[in-house]
Amino acid sequence: MSFIELLTALNAGETITGGSPAHATMIETSQEALRIAGELNTGYHEPAEVRELLAQLIARPVDESVTLFHPFTADFGKNISLGKRIFINSGCRFQDQGGIAIGDDCLIGHNAVIATLQHDIHPARRGDLIPSPVVIGRNVWLGANVTVLPGVTIGDDAVIGAGSVVTKDIPAASIAVGSPARVVRMISE
Repeated sequence: MSFIELLTALNAGETITGGSPAHATMIETSQEALRIAGELNTGYHEPAEVRELLAQLIARPVDESVTLFHPFTADFGKNISLGKRIFINSGCRFQDQGGIAIGDDCLIGHNAVIATLQHDIHPARRGDLIPSPVVIGRNVWLGANVTVLPGVTIGDDAVIGAGSVVTKDIPAASIAVGSPARVVRMISE
């Protein structure tokens, strides 16, 4: 299976069967992502060089206003979309096969994890992978150690408290905390 066919299947939410040609292409793409992330995470790099390596990883241009502090890993790399004026702090891990879209002006705290794949729950199909995108709106702040699970959308201007596990959609202009994260209040202007 070609990379484009795989990406089309992932973005359509199709299950990727363990051991299939699609799975093999996914693993091959992941190896490239690991290579680029390894280079990114080795030693000091000027901010422009970090953005250049990040652009190689995600296979699209990265705006000069984006800041990334390494270490950073993405285990696929090619299904991440970044807006402008985004700050990604150190230790973040993106599992992006299902697609990660991050809007303008977002702050991603230390050690945040964004996951877009689930395994089939049936024991005989546990190796199958089910992709679901994560969409993070504009001006969202994810605190340190936040985990965002597959299929979640976080609305514009929302804040997710440190250590929270986001299992369902979070409305715009809200503050959500806990595990699972729940909205504790709205943000007023």
